[in-house]
Amino acid sequence: MVRAVVGANWGDEGKGKITDMLGQESDIIVRFQGGANAGHTIVNDYGKFALHTLPSGVFYNHTTSIIGNGVALNIPVLFKEIKEIVDRGVPMPKILVSDRAQMVMPYHILFDAYEEERLAGKSFGSTKSGIAPFYSDKYAKIGFQVSELFDEAALKEKIERVIVQKNVILEHLYHKPLIDADEIFNTLMEYKEMVAPYVCDVSAFLYEAIKENKNILLEGQLGSLKDPDHGIYPMVTSSSTLAAYGAIGAGIPPYEIKQIITVCKAYSSAVGAGAFVSEIFGEEADELRRRGGDGGEYGATTGRPRRMGWFDCVASKYGCRIQGTTDVAFTVLDVLGYLDEIPVCTGYEIDGEVTTDFPTTGKLEKAKPVLEVLPGWKCDIRGIKNYEELPENCRKYIEFVEEHIGFPITMISNGPGRNDIIYRNK
Repeated sequence: MVRAVVGANWGDEGKGKITDMLGQESDIIVRFQGGANAGHTIVNDYGKFALHTLPSGVFYNHTTSIIGNGVALNIPVLFKEIKEIVDRGVPMPKILVSDRAQMVMPYHILFDAYEEERLAGKSFGSTKSGIAPFYSDKYAKIGFQVSELFDEAALKEKIERVIVQKNVILEHLYHKPLIDADEIFNTLMEYKEMVAPYVCDVSAFLYEAIKENKNILLEGQLGSLKDPDHGIYPMVTSSSTLAAYGAIGAGIPPYEIKQIITVCKAYSSAVGAGAFVSEIFGEEADELRRRGGDGGEYGATTGRPRRMGWFDCVASKYGCRIQGTTDVAFTVLDVLGYLDEIPVCTGYEIDGEVTTDFPTTGKLEKAKPVLEVLPGWKCDIRGIKNYEELPENCRKYIEFVEEHIGFPITMISNGPGRNDIIYRNK
């Protein structure tokens, strides 16, 4: 059976914990898109980890962790991450890397930083991990697949060809030092040495695994609203964040994905620029940021303070719909226990009219939140295992959200640990 874990909103919904938890009953866990630009924070028996490229299932002995063809593969980052977890007592994970995955090149990271610098105040809030230049090259057909590392003559010729274009841009647009083709080739030979033992035809491997009824978990990065087609374009990422892309980014048939678990936070947070209708500011935001997540709401990759807001039913309903959600995992609910009252955004007012449909970016910029205020439950809910044992106002909050988004909330996370979860049968 194939399941996907994806985000409903701007990313940072708590997918890492849900993937780690579902990893217990998975044989294979696949990262299918994105790169080291966003992280998953995981708390388990080994400690607290921020993963950026490794799938969240690497902490189990029984799982195979796969880097799919849709991933922007930064090879040094991947191996640094492996070393970091092994150095902290985690057994060496079983890892496979798709021979069709493309590599983040050293110059992608430079170009990302140079472009943000050039745009100055009009920048996209990039993490400067090379993601946009990487995907630009992929679709311009001048990227480098892992498989190309194994034909040195063809690789040298292609580097020479690609570098000509890059150096024109470096010289005339960015006024930065030029790239040396030999240096790039030598770097790629180092990458080859690192990755060679793990390279395989991932699509063929997964085809056999599906025939053998293995449990496969597809792990997405970021969330619906960062999708380049369906998100808050242009303040989006550069690869599709939707479960549907899991089939492409892993190389499996779309009809094999049987369950789509979409992760929603009990409040909202976002890293990076872009429209965020339910955003809050000042002391109210600082308090929620301090209490949020495990150790506060700061980006797992950048350490940037996340932008904070109340739960947004409009964005979440839309985010769940375009994911094809079968189950909603509702996370960090325990964080809200300090509030007397909890506002929820149930609609957007745009040009004097209220809508519950998520609009395109131009209209979104003008939207004002329509808030409904629910009573808080004023206590700590960590440690509760049964839904019926949650305080009445807490259950009412969950049911209010569920009614407004229109998708079943079947998992409720009430703490950072792997076992802080309440399963709810719908």
